[in-house]
Amino acid sequence: MESGFGVQRRAGGGSPAVGASQRRRKMPPRAADYKLQVIIIGSRGVGKTSLMERFTDDTFCEACKSTVGVDFKIKTVELRGKKIRLQIWDTAGQERFNSITSAYYRGAKGIVLVYDITKQETFDDLPKWMKMIDKYASEDAELLLVGNKLDCESDRSISRQQAERFASRISGMRFCEASAKDNFNVDEIFLKLVDDILSKMPLEVPCKELSNSVLSLQPEPEIPPELSPPRMRCC
Repeated sequence: MESGFGVQRRAGGGSPAVGASQRRRKMPPRAADYKLQVIIIGSRGVGKTSLMERFTDDTFCEACKSTVGVDFKIKTVELRGKKIRLQIWDTAGQERFNSITSAYYRGAKGIVLVYDITKQETFDDLPKWMKMIDKYASEDAELLLVGNKLDCESDRSISRQQAERFASRISGMRFCEASAKDNFNVDEIFLKLVDDILSKMPLEVPCKELSNSVLSLQPEPEIPPELSPPRMRCC
């Protein structure tokens, strides 16, 4: 009985040979040369999560929930001809989580210490955070002080000069003001920190194979006309 399906067989009865030229293999992504851990610390509500999410996902949430314990994102960047996979750890600002978050200081190559330029108490808390750094972090960790919420310039409580004086008393600490909301200086914060870390590392020694997406830098945002004088760039 003949089948109702008129399927024709190719000559030779086998499947057609596919030439090598017809095969298109996807090349695996180039492995990362380094894997670096960066942590973001500071008092509650200063915008640590917003800075991390703006850098990694280019998003901003007006009503972010407070971080419980720790959270993290991964971002791959290219600097100095090297591919670097960043683990960015966002730590809770509440004191009750200190016993949890302290463990993340030890492996950090870079530490971003954030305060809110409109809230004096977050700036007054900086010595407390420096004690945490001195106690748990490596002496080789790169430090960057960030005054966030520059978009609220009219409500500023801490002058740039105050923050510069604080940073100048800490060996190797850089200082920068930023706005996660306006996406101002956010890329610069992390890229400069990574560049400082790389400057201390032997670039010819690669780490274990890693992969991720490549950073695409955002164009510099326009400075809002109501904010004058123009804000200074990072570092």
